[in-house]
Amino acid sequence: MKFVPAGVFPFVALLLLHRRLVAGRALLVNSPSTGCPINSLCRSNVHEQTRKQVALLNATAQDLFSLYLKCQGEPFSSETDKLCNPNGVYFPTFRVNRTSEKEVMVAMYKLFAFLNASLGNITRDQEELNPTAKELLDRLHNTTKTTRGLISNLTCLLCKNYNIFQVDVSYGESSKGKSAFKKKQQGCQVLRKYVQVISQAARILLPHLSPA
Repeated sequence: MKFVPAGVFPFVALLLLHRRLVAGRALLVNSPSTGCPINSLCRSNVHEQTRKQVALLNATAQDLFSLYLKCQGEPFSSETDKLCNPNGVYFPTFRVNRTSEKEVMVAMYKLFAFLNASLGNITRDQEELNPTAKELLDRLHNTTKTTRGLISNLTCLLCKNYNIFQVDVSYGESSKGKSAFKKKQQGCQVLRKYVQVISQAARILLPHLSPA
């Protein structure tokens, strides 16, 4: 799969950019020359917040996927394994043998930056395809809100603990211009992959989030 170089993005852009598959460098702070503005980024309970956000995403991922399937109708409900096979779906590489806390935090940042962009893509499509599916849209918006909060906390931890303010990130393939069926299928594949990955991520990340 090819990536399009996209230069350096401000942190705000990282939260908004989800138009195409792209590789770039996200700035975790507004000005890398000044380092990490810890006082403005971190809350006193950042570890507790991050633990809760990861646990919440893990606990609600399967329900989100199931609700998504229900709202897409046939043939997605009856041919889930075939149509929602996530094997060909790109997700940031995440190895289960990471032991360095720094590597874990960087990998998690990449993962949730990618997820945030993918959720934006799926939400946009569902607002177009299923505008009356209020419960699904609410779940998607809430998941995105939690993910953005998690990214903010990971930003803080990377800056505070490791003085890292730039991370190379990748964003998911856009569904713009695809047929309704392909949009539904892409969302189905991504969310099924998300269920698998968030479970793995929670097992690895949570032990590293004990209060400092």
